[in-house]
Amino acid sequence: MQSGTAYLQDGFWVIKPDQQQNLEHIATLNEGKLQGIPVDFEFADPRKARPRQRRLFFALLGDISFWSGTPVNWLKEYFYNQYTIKTAGKEISLADSTGNTVSDAKNLIDIVIDFIFEFRVPVKQGYELLPRNEEYFQYKCLMNSQCLICGDHSDFHHVDTVGMGRDRTKIDHTKHRVMALCRVHHTEFHKIGITEFCKKYHLTTVGIRLSKDDLKKIGVKGDYE
Repeated sequence: MQSGTAYLQDGFWVIKPDQQQNLEHIATLNEGKLQGIPVDFEFADPRKARPRQRRLFFALLGDISFWSGTPVNWLKEYFYNQYTIKTAGKEISLADSTGNTVSDAKNLIDIVIDFIFEFRVPVKQGYELLPRNEEYFQYKCLMNSQCLICGDHSDFHHVDTVGMGRDRTKIDHTKHRVMALCRVHHTEFHKIGITEFCKKYHLTTVGIRLSKDDLKKIGVKGDYE
């Protein structure tokens, strides 16, 4: 993971990496081009990692331990090491005295969530603490057909109304917010309405938009031209 600083200049974001980049390698990855290169970035939250993040991390480790028989302390070191590998050497701790930030802890938890979805770990202890409001978790639920609320097999649910009787294969689904809900919670969503549903399940981020490629991966047909 490459770090750096970002600032606004003439209405554009300028990103300055902390280290000199290998331009030859970048050109190799982008068909010989050094202009118009797509990059992923996030704005770091510099606040100290939160106790809630620690509770979530260890609750999820407890579920993985119950499922696999692996001691929690071993799992903690395993995911700490995975974080170090992913961040090219950066260390992390969620102890009370930690110097790591909210963003650091979020990245660590995302690694655990990836593991849970990849191996279909049944989550019980940690499910109520899962970050349902974070786009990454909602994205993983959609891509794995797993209900955002309970973890059961889910359907593809439009948050934004698309109209009764419309041919769903003629809709550009990239323009609509979607979420993964099982049939029980899908029915409940329509029965009690979005406001009460969000209040009941502590949701402030209600659905996300998926790219054309992601929609195709999960078999959602539409008009994407």
